[in-house]
Amino acid sequence: MKNGLIYTQLLFCVTIFCHAQNPIVANQGLNDPHIHIFNDTAYVYASHDKSITNDKFIMDDWWVWSSPDLVNWTKRSVLHPKDTYIGKDYSRCWATDAAYNNGKYYWYFSEGNEQTGVVVSDTPIGPWKDPLGKPLLTSDLTPTHEYDMSIFEEDGDHYIFFGVWNYYVAKLNDDMISLAEAPKKIVINNPRGPYNRDGKNNDMPTDDKPFVHKYNGKYYLSWGCFYAISDNLYGPYDYVDTIIKESSFTEGYDSPTWPNGFLQGRHGSFFEWHNQSYFVYCDISQTGNRYFRDAFISYVHYKDNGEIATIRVDGIGVGQYDANNGAIEAEDYFKAENVDKTENVIGGFSINPKATNGFVTYPNIQNLNKKSTIEFEFLSQTDTQIEVRESNPNGKLLATCKFKSNSTKAFKTESFKIEELQNGQTVCLVFKAASVENLKINRFRFK
Repeated sequence: MKNGLIYTQLLFCVTIFCHAQNPIVANQGLNDPHIHIFNDTAYVYASHDKSITNDKFIMDDWWVWSSPDLVNWTKRSVLHPKDTYIGKDYSRCWATDAAYNNGKYYWYFSEGNEQTGVVVSDTPIGPWKDPLGKPLLTSDLTPTHEYDMSIFEEDGDHYIFFGVWNYYVAKLNDDMISLAEAPKKIVINNPRGPYNRDGKNNDMPTDDKPFVHKYNGKYYLSWGCFYAISDNLYGPYDYVDTIIKESSFTEGYDSPTWPNGFLQGRHGSFFEWHNQSYFVYCDISQTGNRYFRDAFISYVHYKDNGEIATIRVDGIGVGQYDANNGAIEAEDYFKAENVDKTENVIGGFSINPKATNGFVTYPNIQNLNKKSTIEFEFLSQTDTQIEVRESNPNGKLLATCKFKSNSTKAFKTESFKIEELQNGQTVCLVFKAASVENLKINRFRFK
């Protein structure tokens, strides 16, 4: 149906994971995920592998799911290819991305590995309308293939990235459905990829699924778990590293992998919410089938030199914690205000407050009901103090923790009594005046 309204299926099935949040939606084939935060809600725009019995890529539609907390997800919308310019059933509904501009939401989709289309709506979940009745990016536009796009926004302007092996970028017009310029090829110096580990495969130097995000004034171009950095959006980009290593995996999440190993097939995207950074990406460790993929989320932390630290791949995921699973890393918070993440002297990351009453929250902490002590690993240049509160900075006071100054410059541990803990509780750490620029917390645990 060209230029008509595409009505979504609103499916009110909530999938909840209490103790293992990765995959974010298990056994559904949700993959190629891009997460955007609209109106303080997370929306994942994704492809959909049809069945666990797939022996090739069979992808009949595109999906939108939403979440208030990155833990509980609800299916909100299905886009069928017959309701776009494609005009018929189609089994190669490849990767998507979305954007917001001038009161409208735009959802871009891949017609296999050849072309890119776009639909538009007044809401993040539809109903959707195909405004062009034809592809936005046609198969003859550039020497690469015009698919697996991503959208980058800066200062109100939007740019579309796309391609495989060699990537192209073009600025979009303000209407979001036409190009403001001819696509430009992106130069990547010394690229690597899942098929090009040694830098000698000039035919397949990178991969498909380019994505760009910005951090601390630098542009990060990624393809799966590989990334490069530039001072300019258009490049050139210098290849840096992968964010997944052998050390990333906890038990049960390191295999099976793709034919070219665990670095292959990690299509995904970076996003930020509540001053925390994340990477959402494909995984097949739980399905065992490269044609029936899941989506995982991991925390992202940046080193002082701008490089991305190796991420953790596990079943806990983000936005929830298990008090029986050892220490909670302080930098793995869900929400923060007036708090920095910084590299520390023992090779990880710590948090330190920038202003009085700066805070961090850790929601959905399981197995708290039999705990009565909270233990911190910290550095404190002076005598400092924090409050542990329930839910938010103004919530019920659970403990007051006073840290003594530590002149050794080494992390030390100290324990404090804590009351009224309950399973599933949200814990908020509130930093008092003396803590500002003087206290660093590395991790904490409940006992």
